[in-house]
Amino acid sequence: MQLDGKLVAITGSGRGIGRAMALAFAQKRANIALLDLNQADLDATRALCEANGVQARTYTCNVSREDDVGATLDAVVNDFGRLDVMINNAGITKDALLVKVQDGKVVGKMSKDQWQAVIDVNLTGVFLGAREAAVRMITLGNGGVIISTSSISRAGNMGQSNYSAAKAGVAAMTVVWAKELARYGIRAGAIAPGFTRTDILDAMRPEMIERAVGAVPLKRMAEPAEMAHAALFIAENDFFSGRVIELDGGQRI
Repeated sequence: MQLDGKLVAITGSGRGIGRAMALAFAQKRANIALLDLNQADLDATRALCEANGVQARTYTCNVSREDDVGATLDAVVNDFGRLDVMINNAGITKDALLVKVQDGKVVGKMSKDQWQAVIDVNLTGVFLGAREAAVRMITLGNGGVIISTSSISRAGNMGQSNYSAAKAGVAAMTVVWAKELARYGIRAGAIAPGFTRTDILDAMRPEMIERAVGAVPLKRMAEPAEMAHAALFIAENDFFSGRVIELDGGQRI
């Protein structure tokens, strides 16, 4: 796909990997629809995109709400007249052990609220974004690409029953969509980031960061721009579909 003049919609684009993706596509002369919950973050990303001479618009959207996703993508298509790439990047974490035990006694467990919140955003949100994007791409008749963010944690990471389940589901759905949507000229791909330098690291203790980096064979964190580069590859390579690009620096969990 040639990206110049195309329309790319990105959830979770207010900061982090989503912002890096928005900038990468803007530098390729694509117009950008920015979806997130925080308007101030969206405005900052919009300004960065527009500095590249492209059109960018912001939309506050809760990806876990069916009506919100549909209405937002209707607004995107109404504003731009097209939808060529949909990137389902929004995600949250609410980590906890399945069961926490101290001195032989159960003292805690992952709550249903912790489970459901992550599933709602990271799995259902991706499903809704892909489904509603596919509906509009088919209606517009120009084909397109659906890109979703999975994670190294899809292999199963301690303390992340909810997150690991969601990210494994994203990888599986990507294969399904590639098979189902190919007849309409729509491709599907996913990216599985490893340990990446984003704002969430601000809440981590230095020793935790050091330990995490030590587990990466390349001995460093990824940069958000490196994840964005993978999204560009998926969008631009017309034979890529139904696969997950693992960007983890060689790390395995």
